[in-house]
Amino acid sequence: MNPLLARLSAYLQEKANAQREAAMRSGRPVYDFGIGDPREPTPAFIREALRAAVPEVSQYPSIAGRPALRQAVAAYLSRRFGLSVDPECEILPCAGAKEALFHLPLCAADPARPFCWYPDPGYPVYERAILFAGATPRAVPLLAERGFLPDLVAISAADWKRTSLFFDCYPHNPTGAGAPREHHQRLAALAREHGFLVVCDEPYVDLYVGDPPHSALQVSRENLIAIHSLSKRSGMTGYRSGFIAGDARVVLALREARANFGVASQDFVQAAAIAAWSDDAHVEERRRVFAAKRALLLAHLRKLGLHAAGEGAFYLWVRVPQGHSSESYATMLAERGILVVPGNSFGQHGEGFIRLAMVPTLRDCEAAVQAWPS
Repeated sequence: MNPLLARLSAYLQEKANAQREAAMRSGRPVYDFGIGDPREPTPAFIREALRAAVPEVSQYPSIAGRPALRQAVAAYLSRRFGLSVDPECEILPCAGAKEALFHLPLCAADPARPFCWYPDPGYPVYERAILFAGATPRAVPLLAERGFLPDLVAISAADWKRTSLFFDCYPHNPTGAGAPREHHQRLAALAREHGFLVVCDEPYVDLYVGDPPHSALQVSRENLIAIHSLSKRSGMTGYRSGFIAGDARVVLALREARANFGVASQDFVQAAAIAAWSDDAHVEERRRVFAAKRALLLAHLRKLGLHAAGEGAFYLWVRVPQGHSSESYATMLAERGILVVPGNSFGQHGEGFIRLAMVPTLRDCEAAVQAWPS
């Protein structure tokens, strides 16, 4: 077996599932703010599109996906960001963001440029993807005093010259932080100067409370791709559908590479995805629901004197009370049936925080507030 398997601790989703099962066995109410798997139903029109597209004979989907799906994605990017993106050479469907992110270092990491950078705290898939690709992971600390933005100046020109890939994620998981356009302008300029690929993971860009976040694609497409997903935007976590968009040279190279290990989602899932990307009304309703949950929890946390960060509508990043570690506070909450993810599950710079995902129903959020220890 690959020795990496023994080195890597259990993936946080598996740990969270085990914690949830233990809490359920207690017989007490459980309020699960752990894994970001929303409880709101997938909109009916999306489910109907999927059912209508299930064929009598199932066949392999293509690598590039259905032209109608790429066109629907291009139309979404135009409506949402004012972008003109060529669906033939700048868009590539994928089976959810996670698999696309995991496979990217396999395609993009050059042994002559072994460094691949990822945020800490950050989505664990980034580091694991780099390790499995045999590249060299380099963590970029995201600190509260910097607004959870990376210090790009702290990376030397010599290190940039040895870089193949830089993972970026805003709105950010787990902190919920946003990024100004200047951040992506600086990062894109570095990528052009030193010749590495920027991968902007943007699955939360449609779940906001204030002003709509920008996409890095509005800043640059040279040496840059963005990855989007329908999981959170449209409540389609189980459908596994997303897309890669950006630099045409990179997209075409990935299309060739993906013939070795992956295809687009099944055709009937693509039909549901076309419906989802073509509609914005259901996303507005989801924003409203997530924002209501966030406001309720944020008010209670402030009442307890707990500082919570996060501009987006989906996550709250909460500093634990003095005298607690991430693990000890998460354990205390679990004893009340409130499940959260300890911040150190996302990297060493996540210590001292917990993450709450706005996935329970609003009624369960209200009950969790009552159960929360003071």
